[in-house]
Amino acid sequence: MAAGFVHPEFIVETSWLAEHLSDPNLRVLDCTTHLMPPTKGGPYDIASGRADFEKGHIPGAGFVDIDNELSDKNHRLHFMLPSPEYFADAIGKLGVGDNTKVILYSTANHWWATRLWWMLRVFGHDNVAVLNGGYQKWSREGRPVEQGPARRSEQASFAPKYRAGHVVDKEEVLAAIGDGEVCTLNALRPDQHAGTGGTVYGRLGHIKGSINIAAVNVVDANNEFKSAQMLREQFANALAKPRVITYCGGGIAASSATMLLTMLGHKNVQLYDASLSEWAPDIRLPMEM
Repeated sequence: MAAGFVHPEFIVETSWLAEHLSDPNLRVLDCTTHLMPPTKGGPYDIASGRADFEKGHIPGAGFVDIDNELSDKNHRLHFMLPSPEYFADAIGKLGVGDNTKVILYSTANHWWATRLWWMLRVFGHDNVAVLNGGYQKWSREGRPVEQGPARRSEQASFAPKYRAGHVVDKEEVLAAIGDGEVCTLNALRPDQHAGTGGTVYGRLGHIKGSINIAAVNVVDANNEFKSAQMLREQFANALAKPRVITYCGGGIAASSATMLLTMLGHKNVQLYDASLSEWAPDIRLPMEM
């Protein structure tokens, strides 16, 4: 898996994790979240993956509820970055400190793990990796699992170092439209990009001028990331630009593209955190189909 990546350290294999589960500075976190069909309006309902975790998880892993534990609860949108101080306290309660190596996985879509990968890096923590193939691969290989609630972890000391350059707002996205030096990349499914299906965030289609590389298409049928060569071909248009802005519906799937572009060696990838949840309802902001 590592061959061809400039930064292969951001993905680990199940075999590596099995050998290092007992490492004292290792913290494994299950990031599973589910987006369900809406029952009360809005594009979706949010369901924690805690029940899935308690049915089976990697031994010693903790569980993180990204929306309720690590996001800005005062923001009108879900999943938005919290303050550095809030994040430091919350991630510290999960046993992640300055010297912790963090391994992230999901029992559902991989982008829940890449979302926390991105959040940790925004707040200055680079010693983090996503488990290739997630829990699906771990369990498929017959590796040991535990059931029940997560074990209690001791509060760790996490000193945040906020990196503003990893995040953009709507004004920066708007300014990038028509800029030949910037590739704006939509990580939603092709039908959502085209405005022909899927979840609607306010208006159909995509941010004007953006290209589509769907997060669902960067993994194979076994939920494992495609090879560096295949990904380099997929992301060729983005890699050719000095700056990339990624977005999706709410900043989750976009984190997958952000991580993979970083692994492929791009040095200036930014994520539009509010994404279409903010952009699409605002008719002043240009979209197209």
